[in-house]
Amino acid sequence: MIEHLVIFKFNSAITPAKQNNLLEQLLAFRGRIPGIVDLSAGINVTEETENVHGYTLGLRVTFEDQAALRAYGPHPVHQAFVQSLDGMLDNVVVVDYPKV
Repeated sequence: MIEHLVIFKFNSAITPAKQNNLLEQLLAFRGRIPGIVDLSAGINVTEETENVHGYTLGLRVTFEDQAALRAYGPHPVHQAFVQSLDGMLDNVVVVDYPKV
């Protein structure tokens, strides 16, 4: 299995309502994109003050294997989400690693 982690840093164009809408889109990946074993996403509620760096939304997806992760990128549901981010992002961090 492969873990796929993504954290999003939005610019000032994002509203709380839009961020909640994006979260709902991420959670809707379950059952709509093949190869997803587990998925969690949420808005950052950390009490940390030094290491947040403006990142406010996180996603963790466990895929069956590397092939499922590769198929996820071009999948229409994922691409619709990517398009909905247009003009709202300052940065994104992605980390993929084998689950042990």
